[in-house]
Amino acid sequence: MAANNPFPIGEIVVKPGQRVNISLPVADLYTSTSLSMPVQVICGRRAGPVLFVSAAIHGDELNGVEIIRRLLRLKVLSSIRGTLIAVPIVNVHGFLHQSRYLPDRRDLNRSFPGSARGSIAARLANTFFTQIVSKADFGIDLHTGAINRSNLPQIRGNLDNEKTLELARAFGAPVVINANIRDNSLRACVADSGVPVLIYEAGEALRFDEISIRAGLRGVLNVMRSIGMLPAKRPVRKQVNPLIARSTSWVRAPASGIFNTDVQLGGSVSKGQRLASINDPLGDSSDVVSAPFDGIVIGCSNLPLAHEGDALFNIAEFKSVSKAEGLVEEFTAIYDH
Repeated sequence: MAANNPFPIGEIVVKPGQRVNISLPVADLYTSTSLSMPVQVICGRRAGPVLFVSAAIHGDELNGVEIIRRLLRLKVLSSIRGTLIAVPIVNVHGFLHQSRYLPDRRDLNRSFPGSARGSIAARLANTFFTQIVSKADFGIDLHTGAINRSNLPQIRGNLDNEKTLELARAFGAPVVINANIRDNSLRACVADSGVPVLIYEAGEALRFDEISIRAGLRGVLNVMRSIGMLPAKRPVRKQVNPLIARSTSWVRAPASGIFNTDVQLGGSVSKGQRLASINDPLGDSSDVVSAPFDGIVIGCSNLPLAHEGDALFNIAEFKSVSKAEGLVEEFTAIYDH
């Protein structure tokens, strides 16, 4: 096996066999206090692919931070082939303020590839893209739902790319979604280069969800084995064979009021089935929220209040909802212990 190449990042060159913590400078705070993006580079002795694993592009999405923390504690990483770039907190400013956004109120995941002379969001996007993403062969970006909104563990990506589909299956989430690419997102920025990037969505902002964290950690390791960074071995636990969803849709509130749900995250629904009711505080009126098609609830609002037009349920369409629901139950049983 050929020797690995040294890996340059910032002003540091990580040599084969080294494990180095690097602080990439980002915009200072108002107080002139220096701020930096924490990065750990593990450069294996033997040649192999370069993988980045990132979290907290949205500063309030915390599950991924814990997934990467646990990943970096594993002894198996001492024998990797290739190079792992771990970035547990990309949006440092948002993380400090427990906010999805940067101080300029921009969404970092709508600011790629960024600019070295642009807004604070553009500069941070440029740093992350040029120093990390552009040097990788593969990527895994870890996310959660928004505040007061939970996501079922799921992988999103461009499934028309054969390698992306292969890695999405290998990850082991119960649902894989062929997600549209949004302008100026991280995925849009790497689309032309053909670099496979998986988006793992699981849980809720500002909360740890243990099942989502365990599944995410196992998924990252599965991908590393799939691309040859770690040796393949017999699974120590049962793996799920994910279902592919080509269509998803948000069901929105038809009126404003008190939101009472009848279904759970991961539950199956049938077209026309009642999902929830929205009632006025005095109990004089009630509106029913119905499922637009057969599918599985992959995202839902946790707030019992709704304005007209609020997103309440995200439903992935499946022909065999009983099979999909069984798979979700199997997945939960594997990681809920």
